[in-house]
Amino acid sequence: MQENTEFESYTGEASLSPIPLSVSSPPIRVEDKNQIKANAVEAMHHYAAQEIALLRKQADLIMEQVREIEQRLKISEQIYQSDIRFVPVVNQVYHLYEKDDHYTLSLVGPEEWGRSKTAKKYVASVKLLGDHSWDVVTKQ
Repeated sequence: MQENTEFESYTGEASLSPIPLSVSSPPIRVEDKNQIKANAVEAMHHYAAQEIALLRKQADLIMEQVREIEQRLKISEQIYQSDIRFVPVVNQVYHLYEKDDHYTLSLVGPEEWGRSKTAKKYVASVKLLGDHSWDVVTKQ
C-alpha cells in the first residue's frame, strides 16, 4: 500500500492545509458526495414537480377557454343559420327559439310574451359580441 506523501510534506500556509497540522486545527471532514448528489436530485425533482403542476393548471385553463370558444362558435353558427328579421346590435341581448328544427332569433324574451304564448321552444338568451360571435347569457 502506497501512502500519499504529498500531504506529509506540506509546507504551505497552515490555513490552506488539506490536513490538520496540529491538535488545535479545525477538523477536516470528508463530505459524503453521494448524499450531496441525492439532496440535489431530490431538490431538482421537487422544483420540477412544482413547475409541472403550474404548467398543468395553465394548460387546463387554456383548454377551458378553448371549450368556451368552441361553444360560442357552435351557438353562433346556429344563430347565423336562423331566421333573423332585424339587424342585431353589439352588446344587446336577444333570445333564440326553436320550432321543428328551425331556429329564430327574437327581441322578445320568454317571459315577455304575455297572453299570446309562442309555439316556439325557448333555447337561450344570447348577446352579440364585438367579434360578431354570440355568447350565451342564459340557457334553458
